[in-house]
Amino acid sequence: MDKRRRQAAILELVEDRPIGSQEELRVFLRERGWDVTQSTLSRDLRELRLARVPTPDGVRYTVADGALSSAAGPALDALLPQLLTRVDGVGELIVLRTVPGGAQPVASALDGESWPDVLGTIGGDDTILVVCRSSGARERLERRLRKLAEI
Repeated sequence: MDKRRRQAAILELVEDRPIGSQEELRVFLRERGWDVTQSTLSRDLRELRLARVPTPDGVRYTVADGALSSAAGPALDALLPQLLTRVDGVGELIVLRTVPGGAQPVASALDGESWPDVLGTIGGDDTILVVCRSSGARERLERRLRKLAEI
């Protein structure tokens, strides 16, 4: 019950004002009586499918399209041409480079695809580490991502 109310407060804050960082969001939550840890806030953001996206006014958290329904967030094929700048791989690993603030929405969309070649992703601000099942899987995924990103 508390989790649901806290997540509702997070959604309300993100929809009402521009919020560019987890720390900024934590401050607003604390003002409302929610003293959450960074790991709890990260989990809530992931569960709510909130993503940091670049805007003309800077990077901001936003509710991904369809985040409140059962539909997936922004499609990978829509995000990659806008955000992906480079793809490099070795062994079973791929490093994806994005514009600043683009890694989280791309990593989330990639996770949402549930491709069998992908074991998981770790997204930072402008870099994503993708762990693949094999070097062959990495090669297939690199080709697929380059084609979708048109690079």
